[in-house]
Formats: sequence, C-alpha cells, structure tokens
Amino acid sequence: MKKWLLALTLLGVNAFAEDAAAVAAPVLNSGDTAWMMMSTALVMLMTPVGLALFYGGMTRAKNVLNTYAMVFGAFTVGMIVWIIAGYSLAFGTMEGPLNQVIGGFGNVMLNGIAWTDFTNVDLGQLYPKYVFVVFQGTFAAITVAIASGSVIERLKFSTWMVFVAIWVLVVYAPITHMVWGGGYLFNEGALDFAGGTVVHMNGGLAGLVLALLVGKRAGYPKTAMKPASVILTALGAGLLWFGWYGFNGGSAFGANAIAGVAYLTTTIAASIATITWIALEYMVFKKATLLGAATGAIAGLVAITPAAGFVLVPGAFIIGIVGAVFAFFGVMVLKKKLGYDDSLDAFGVHFLAGLWGAIATGIFAVNDKALLWDGPLKASGDRMGQIMVQLESVAIVGAFTLIGTVVVYYIAMAITGGSRVNDEEESMGLDESLHGERGFNL
Repeated sequence: MKKWLLALTLLGVNAFAEDAAAVAAPVLNSGDTAWMMMSTALVMLMTPVGLALFYGGMTRAKNVLNTYAMVFGAFTVGMIVWIIAGYSLAFGTMEGPLNQVIGGFGNVMLNGIAWTDFTNVDLGQLYPKYVFVVFQGTFAAITVAIASGSVIERLKFSTWMVFVAIWVLVVYAPITHMVWGGGYLFNEGALDFAGGTVVHMNGGLAGLVLALLVGKRAGYPKTAMKPASVILTALGAGLLWFGWYGFNGGSAFGANAIAGVAYLTTTIAASIATITWIALEYMVFKKATLLGAATGAIAGLVAITPAAGFVLVPGAFIIGIVGAVFAFFGVMVLKKKLGYDDSLDAFGVHFLAGLWGAIATGIFAVNDKALLWDGPLKASGDRMGQIMVQLESVAIVGAFTLIGTVVVYYIAMAITGGSRVNDEEESMGLDESLHGERGFNL
C-alpha cells in the first residue's frame, strides 16, 4: 500500500513540475515577431533598391549600372559573410579581455542557434533568434554599401567584392560588438539606438578612406560630371525614407511604445532636414534643387538614427536641422576646400551627420529609465558624463574604421591584382567595360 501511495505522490510531483515548466517556458510573441520580420524586410529594401537608386541616379549615365551593381553586390556578399561568421564575431562571446573588442566563434554558420530559440527573453520580446540574425545582417550589408558611394566610376568590381567580404568581418563586426554586442563601448554606456556610429560614421569614413587610396576620377574636378537621373535619386531617397521606419523602428526590437517614438522622431528629423537643406541652397545659390532636397532628407535620417528612440520632439527637430547643416557643409564646403573626390558624398552626408547625431544623442537623450532600457543616462547618471562617453565612442569607432579600412583595402588589392580600372575602361564607362551592359539604352 505504501508503495502505491509513494508512486502516486511521485506522479503528482512530476505532473506539477511539468505544468510549472510549461507555464515558465517562453512563448512566441506573434506581434513582436511580425514587427521584426516586417522591419527586416524594410531594411532589406533600403540597400539593393533604395540606396542603389539613390546612388545610381547621381552617377554619370555610363556608370549607372555599375553603381547599382556595387550596391547590389555589397548586399548579397555582406549577408553571406554575416551568416557565416559576422554574426558570431559581433554578438558572440569569448573569455578574456579580447571580448571587449570582438565576439567569439561559437556561432559560426549559426552553430548553437536552434530554429526554436528566442531572443530578448529578458525584455519579454519573444521572437525567433533567426529573425534577429537576418535583421542585424541587413545593417551590416547597408553599412559597407554606403562606402561604395565614395569610389564609384573608378574601382574594379572584383576588388570591391573582395573588399566587402573582408571588411564586414574585420571592421564592421568588431565595431558592432563594441557598441551593441556587449563589448567595451556597450559596457561604458554609449548610446546608439540604430547605428549612428555602427553604420553611418563607419560606412561614411570607410568611403573617404577608399576615395583617398584609390585616387580621383579622371578629369575631377574640372570635368562636368552630371547625374544620370535626379528623378532616380529622389525615388531612391523616398524608398530609403520608407525603409528607415524599419531601420529605426525595428531597433526597438518589438511592436512597442519605443518603436512609436522612433517613428515620430524619424519623421520629424527627415522632414525638417529637407526644409533646412532647401533653405541653405536658396540662401547660397538662389535655387532649390530636388537633388538637394533628397540629400537633405537622407542627412536628417542619418542624424536621427543614433537618437531615434532616446529623444522626443524638441530633440528630433534640433538634430534634424543641425544634421542638415553638417552635411551641407561637408558636401558644399569641406570637399571643395580639401579637394578629395568623394563621388556621391558618402563622407559628407553619412559620416558628418552621423557624427553629429551620435554626439547629440548624449545632449538630448531623455533621462527616462523606460526609454533608455538600462537606466537613466547609462554612463554615469549625469548629462556631461553621457556626452563624454558619446565622444569616446565616436573617437574609438573613427580610429578603428580608419585603420581597419586601410588594412582591408591593401589585402583586397593584393588578392585582385590592383584596385583601379585602367584609363580606357574609365573613359568608356564601367557599365560596358566591366559588365558588358548599359544602364540606359536610349
């Protein structure tokens, strides 16, 4: 009789334990999952469609197809190397001080990540980790694609493709780990909501470094180099703006109130930056151009990116206005003064507006634990302390990108036997000389 009672008791205990485990087990949040999948699709749209059109329209007609191909190629190669090793290096961990700079190799080829694994369990945002991997991969791809805008019309396509594969692993992944993946700047409390330092400063500065290493286009700056189609550029800017709602809104990692904040601030900054650029053009040149309006919108989007979920309406207005001023100065003054050939102004727009946005995040971030996730002004609890951490983050990212890009460039050049097309190919145009096609058959 005692044996039967013991058996029944054990069965009851096991059943209770199983029920408790079932209750405690994380359950997929279908709303957050749908939002993150949609955000990923929006960010994907930004690169092989939005950025490709934005850049393609600004280049000369004989190079428009090559420009599109460089952006398209950057997206595909960037995503592949991200899945193979980039994600592991950015969001993995390793023992020892090296983890301050780079993640581990435990998730190479996504080893150790099951299709049933969730991410952000602690925050209650339960969506598949596979979705997070792809979402972050689209950021890696657009970052390196941004850099292409500085060297179009003279860089070998083969060199570019090799550069992309190595750069994502050597430069982008460590910076991502330092800022977002649990590395040094993350632990210091640096704020970067959606990629002011990780994406825009990083990609824009890499573009300038490449432009200086490859050299100027033949005839620059004396030869007129008119855009193939300002309408294509404006269409690309509109698609980029559309995709940016996934870029910034998705960085809230759920269908939540912070995503709503990011939606609002993104809209404000892009709109006011467009108006600011138009006003600056009219004051200087007495004309308001569509190309300027499109560029201003992108400058505002870049500037608000690191702050999108951390600031409210007044901060968004100021960040957008000053972001446009920074970019306008870079494009219209600094480039001419220093004489570098940044073909499509990746440095002027993305680096300078991103630099301002990263610093401005420390100035305008709302001192609200709910908005800043880990506590009010994570760095030290005071405004000046946060600003100093933001300055530290832009300095470290800038130095790492500068050195890393130089190293990767020479490796890619050694592998492909040079980086620049010959004079005949450049004169003919890279569409026909490298691809055997034309962007426009008119």
